[in-house]
Amino acid sequence: MNLILLGPPGAGKGTQAKKLIDAYGIPQISTGDMLREAVKNQTPLGIEAKKFMDAGKLVTDEIVIGLAKDRMAQPDCAKGFMLDGFPRTVPQAEALDKVLAEMNRKIDHVVSIEVPSSELLGRLTGRRTCKACGSGFHVMFDPPKTEGKCDKCGGELYQRDDDNEATVSNRLKVYDDQTKPLIDYYQQKGLLRPIQGVGSIDDIFGRIKAVLG
Repeated sequence: MNLILLGPPGAGKGTQAKKLIDAYGIPQISTGDMLREAVKNQTPLGIEAKKFMDAGKLVTDEIVIGLAKDRMAQPDCAKGFMLDGFPRTVPQAEALDKVLAEMNRKIDHVVSIEVPSSELLGRLTGRRTCKACGSGFHVMFDPPKTEGKCDKCGGELYQRDDDNEATVSNRLKVYDDQTKPLIDYYQQKGLLRPIQGVGSIDDIFGRIKAVLG
């Protein structure tokens, strides 16, 4: 079974990915992991990618597609794989289709974890970090016993800059702008499996398993 996992920041994609790996025995392939591995192993594509990364530029689609092709050809992907964070755009999805056709493979399901923006804002802006010991809390899911104080050392809790509402709203907008066309693309192909991403971790996983059959 070959899957693509879609979901905005804060949708709980990482948690569900781990459960999918355990349940179906397929590897998770993320763009970041592929890049780090290729750079570490100094593969031809890894050396090429490093030039872009060192210059602070985005790695080209051609390199990312090449890395994905190399990774999907590995023995642990024989029974299937789960792509996470890739493709991000319709041109990447079209290029992926071509590569898979060459490999005589195809995508079976595109699981899209959908969560209302208001819920995502609460999840992503609720994180608090201790200035003294670095411990993490969440005002909704794991609140400290005393507001603004760390349970472990009594230090002051603060909200990191990348967790403030303006930054989070921007990240969600970027995801929407990039991914909405991708959702339409897979919807037209009959591959999209929208999943309601609100509820307990097990409830959400149950919904995913139900659509995968």
